[in-house]
Amino acid sequence: MKKLLLGWLAVFVALSVLDYLIHGVILSRTYDQLKEVFRPDMMDKMLIYSLGAAITAFFFVLIYSKGYEGKGIMEGVRYGLYVGAMLSTGMAYGSYASYAIPYSLAIQWFLFGMAEYVVAGVVVSLIYGKKEGAAA
Repeated sequence: MKKLLLGWLAVFVALSVLDYLIHGVILSRTYDQLKEVFRPDMMDKMLIYSLGAAITAFFFVLIYSKGYEGKGIMEGVRYGLYVGAMLSTGMAYGSYASYAIPYSLAIQWFLFGMAEYVVAGVVVSLIYGKKEGAAA
């Protein structure tokens, strides 16, 4: 239970920092050019976004803990790739199909999403550590 809670907190913080860097810094100019696509009151809804991120982080760690094999960082990388592919594909391409955004933004959302979940996988693998005798 201790590792689950610590992992949840660590993954939530990692995803929050990465989201800020990606969306608040790297993609901010792109978002400024697409203001008409986004909700005018979007910033007022950040609490909802944070709650969603906390729930995502919890289930990310919970699912990792259930399949945890103790193989170290590469286990976290693989897990991050699997979850990233599952979540980032739907988010990026579903958004592209639903909103008038350029395809280049959908690709960036997909790639940055993949990177975020790989980092999250590494973070959770470091929290859980490597089991003695586990083959890599």
